[in-house]
Amino acid sequence: MSVDRSFVEQNAREQERLRALVERLSDDELRSSVNEYWTVAGVLGHIAFWDARVLALADKLERGVPFSPSDSEPEDVDWINDASRPLIHAIAPRVVAQLALRLAEETDRRVASLQPDRMWAIDANSPLNPLRATHRAEHLDEIETALGGEERPST
Repeated sequence: MSVDRSFVEQNAREQERLRALVERLSDDELRSSVNEYWTVAGVLGHIAFWDARVLALADKLERGVPFSPSDSEPEDVDWINDASRPLIHAIAPRVVAQLALRLAEETDRRVASLQPDRMWAIDANSPLNPLRATHRAEHLDEIETALGGEERPST
């Protein structure tokens, strides 16, 4: 049976999209609003936060520590995003943009190196979803729309 590792290519595609965005945005653009709550840099920090969660879960997996119910993402994550927003916005915009890119690179390398049978969707009980591309694409689309660009259709 062949294991679906399409997440590796999808993650790489959205990571490149993230890289291109971070490299082309000015500091003023990073400070511009995406919506009433988030700046462009803040949205990039949000992406970084959730990639960092995956890295923490990967650490646990690699140490052989079983996942616990508290490792699962709650159905409603609004409170997590709301609580992290002031902390993310406190980081200098260029620094948080570069951090988002660095964490995306590290996350993609790590999930590509892990045993697929210990990650979601093969292991339905695993909180570690190796597909980071979907989350990144959603927010990169929001940023591009806010900056006046066309939203790119997700593939």
